[in-house]
Amino acid sequence: MEINEFEDVLGVIPTEDIVEGRFVLLCAQSFTYDFGSLEDLPGVKLPDNIVESCKARFILTWKVDNRPTPIYAVPSYPFAMRGGWNQAPNAPFSTTVYLTHPGNQNCLTIPSGVSSLAYTEGTFTVMSGCYIDSPQIRVVGANVAIANTADDSAPEAGMPKYGGAGPGFASIAETRHYDADTGALTIRIK
Repeated sequence: MEINEFEDVLGVIPTEDIVEGRFVLLCAQSFTYDFGSLEDLPGVKLPDNIVESCKARFILTWKVDNRPTPIYAVPSYPFAMRGGWNQAPNAPFSTTVYLTHPGNQNCLTIPSGVSSLAYTEGTFTVMSGCYIDSPQIRVVGANVAIANTADDSAPEAGMPKYGGAGPGFASIAETRHYDADTGALTIRIK
């Protein structure tokens, strides 16, 4: 995803694993860290139905990260596992190693509980494969709606799709540009 311009950004916590560049809506979350330092951030989730699709006006991306690479994404475990006292001698988990910052790559999954950024009221470019493609959505000025689990499939939930002709209530954005060479779609959130 590329951020072309924006007016509003929120720090958020995904309540489920969400692919970067998907549209989400605000919800409650229960993640905490360092004695409650994440409790004041809103949660986000993918839309489950058409009503939630209309509220999914935030596009999700990785937070700015200044850690040096390689970055090891090690899952959290109970205290006894940290020292290996009750586990096999080898590490009892799998980890993801990033050689490039995740925010500099396209369409990676942001794990639940990882602080992230949600943008709205702006212009954003989503890459090919990160939206539901159709000839209609490629036309400048086309209405753009957000896919949900009930009407589309679970893997497509949160993806931009063609919102139909006319001022449909499910439309939250409009197409600004389609790049025929790369398949990237630039949309403006209304």
